[in-house]
Amino acid sequence: MRWTVHTEREIHDTPWVRLRALDVEQPDGTRTDYHVVRLRDVAVTAAVDEGADGGRRVLMMWRHRFVTDTWAWELPMGLVEDGEEPARAAARELEEETGWRPGTLRELVYAEPAAGITDARHFVFRTDDAARAGDPTERNESDRLEWIPLSRIGGMIARREIVSSATLVGVMALLLDVDPAAG
Repeated sequence: MRWTVHTEREIHDTPWVRLRALDVEQPDGTRTDYHVVRLRDVAVTAAVDEGADGGRRVLMMWRHRFVTDTWAWELPMGLVEDGEEPARAAARELEEETGWRPGTLRELVYAEPAAGITDARHFVFRTDDAARAGDPTERNESDRLEWIPLSRIGGMIARREIVSSATLVGVMALLLDVDPAAG
């Protein structure tokens, strides 16, 4: 059931979004044009600590997304720069957006949020030993930061207070306590 790409041509190109028209052959032999959005990789960090009550918490940002005109909680995230490793980008974005620097990072989960129309890849990392490094240097990312108890995440998802796919994947992996090294 493999599709074959015969050619690809540029329709639109920016540093953030590349729209392409592909001449594809479907498994039944039918050839058709197929449009694909090519995006840069995204690196995300779930910084986890232990609250005063002993429960685990995750650092989240309350932010407005103007494209959808919505407010929601998100994990710190950003684009992976050319030649940059996703883990390095995750560490950089965490510090720029929150002022917290990760000690160690481990891959929490990997996702392709809409593989049928885009090649976007989301690399979600976890740190359990972030340290406050100073104020955020990126001033346009969020209204506030908060350490959210993991016990509140399910309700926040149900109330649509968390809607970003990268954040949803990350916090659900935290709730499942997924460890890719466990095999």
